[in-house]
Amino acid sequence: MSAKMTALTVLSAALLAPALLVAPAHAAPTPPADGKGGPAKAPQAPAPPVSMSTVGGSLLGQPGTQVNLLPGAPALPTNLTGRSWLVADAESGEVLAAHNAHWRLPPASTMKMLFADTVLPGLPKEQVHKVTEQDMDGVGPGSSLVGVKEDLEYSVHDLWLGVFLRSGNDAVHVLSAMNGGIDKTVKDMQAHAEELQALDTHVVSPDGYDAPEQVSSAYDLTLIARSGLQKQDFREYCGTANAKFPGRQEAGKPREYFEIQNTNRLMTGAGGLSPYKGIAGVKNGNTTMAGSTFTGAAQQGSKKLLVTVMNPDAGGANSVYEETAALFDWGFAAAGKVKPVGELVPPKSADTSSHGSPAQSHENNPSAAGKGSGGVGTALAVAGGVLAVLAGGAFVVNRRWPRGRRSRGDRPRRHQYQRSSTGQNLA
Repeated sequence: MSAKMTALTVLSAALLAPALLVAPAHAAPTPPADGKGGPAKAPQAPAPPVSMSTVGGSLLGQPGTQVNLLPGAPALPTNLTGRSWLVADAESGEVLAAHNAHWRLPPASTMKMLFADTVLPGLPKEQVHKVTEQDMDGVGPGSSLVGVKEDLEYSVHDLWLGVFLRSGNDAVHVLSAMNGGIDKTVKDMQAHAEELQALDTHVVSPDGYDAPEQVSSAYDLTLIARSGLQKQDFREYCGTANAKFPGRQEAGKPREYFEIQNTNRLMTGAGGLSPYKGIAGVKNGNTTMAGSTFTGAAQQGSKKLLVTVMNPDAGGANSVYEETAALFDWGFAAAGKVKPVGELVPPKSADTSSHGSPAQSHENNPSAAGKGSGGVGTALAVAGGVLAVLAGGAFVVNRRWPRGRRSRGDRPRRHQYQRSSTGQNLA
């Protein structure tokens, strides 16, 4: 090879080297090899267990979609990607349709519904607590926070607004400290879940922060929400769109407050969504392990529905809300046109001897409802994008239990935990 030819070859190699080191701007990444010389297959979404709990009815223990459409009933939405979901009548407890209802999945901050339903009745809302450094121990990195500060005083009412509106793990830890500590609170929550017959639920952290073995199900979350909505204070907090939260407090100066907004996008219309007509709560959540989760309550006319959606496969921050809204639309249109596929069971201690007996409320001080920093004291209805406050206690769930007590042989069995290779508890 001539000297001139050699120089051209070296120059070409030098010019090509940077291009070889930089991937094309729009090139798709090459999947890793499958060990047989070919590209690896895309990871498949996990499948639900073949056998799940049958609490609430045998159909609810089957994988896949369960619905019994009568003549004239609308078809289910076609764009549902949630790994698990459920639509139920909030008052009768009839399950209108469900998909993998008892699949035990990480719940994210929807676990805070159980936390509130367990702890709220024991802490008077006017009680004031000065936050200590120890109260804030264990708040996980990357947690959602409302902005609770050490050495400042907060009322219980303030803290619950922080829990429901901003999903504040800092507020959860302070309330847990007031309840006797994290360990006691977790035990209390587990005991309450078992009393409600939410037997898919295993509590590890009171705030829903990702933790191995912490699971619930669409069925259980709906059952828990239904219990919580019978408490006036619970309805107030989960139905509040905006509130003032206490900020800095300096000697000789009025305390500062800042605005907080509910992270429930079906209520506020944030993220480009339209507020859902008749929405009244309840709680959303999102973590790495859980994906997006949401349990909502809504009323149109005299019909009150509960919908839970867990971990939609569709991308986007709004997918869990869009699928919930689609199931609400279907549920209101399908009311009276479907045969229930199951029921939300009563608590173990409930009197099921007759229909129509509303459960007793567990309010600490009903006369104080609505007082404090910004609570509306009521569920919210949404019409034309404008939040309208209904009369106090408008969204009230009066549970109607199935007639007659279950015989011993019919009582749902508690699940044994099986440790999988990933350390997650599975039914």
